[in-house]
Amino acid sequence: MAKLYFKYGVMGSSKTAQALITKFNYEERGMKVWLIKPQIDSRDGDGIVKSRAGLSAPAYVLPNTENLYQSFGKVSDPVDVIIVDESQFLSEDQVDQLSMIVIDYNVPVLCFGLRADFRTKMFPGSKRLMEIADSITEIKTVCSCGRKATVNVRLDGNGRIITEGEQILIGGNDKYTAMCYQCFIEKQKEQRR
Repeated sequence: MAKLYFKYGVMGSSKTAQALITKFNYEERGMKVWLIKPQIDSRDGDGIVKSRAGLSAPAYVLPNTENLYQSFGKVSDPVDVIIVDESQFLSEDQVDQLSMIVIDYNVPVLCFGLRADFRTKMFPGSKRLMEIADSITEIKTVCSCGRKATVNVRLDGNGRIITEGEQILIGGNDKYTAMCYQCFIEKQKEQRR
């Protein structure tokens, strides 16, 4: 029986690499994968999912208003699994549409993404996945202090923590780092001194 999976972690926890390895594993067994990335994720260019480890694959670019359920019904080749990278950028409706694909078509959907933004607030797509996913797994990584990293910290050009601004700012190691919550709070205190 197919399920809706949400595999989340902070930036740098290998979410995209794991999504691409999962794609490879399905394809190695002769299965058809529909790899999707939201259009807003323009970091590596249109139509490419790329990990920091250097893995990459072509992907379907999903506009933020597209109905995934309707699009799935129009896919010409049978699909054995759907893999979504950067699933935090999905709308709540798109998460619901993926859930209906699981239910109506018995196709597993694996979503990889962030749980929360740089302000420690959930993204709408992640929130909905946490509410309805059949399986939720944390992909862990560590803070520089050695504790588990749980916060996606946005940095300015001088390496100072930013806690205000638009929720979405596409970037990599140049703009973000992962920290435990304790370091996140302590470094903000240091900045205020």
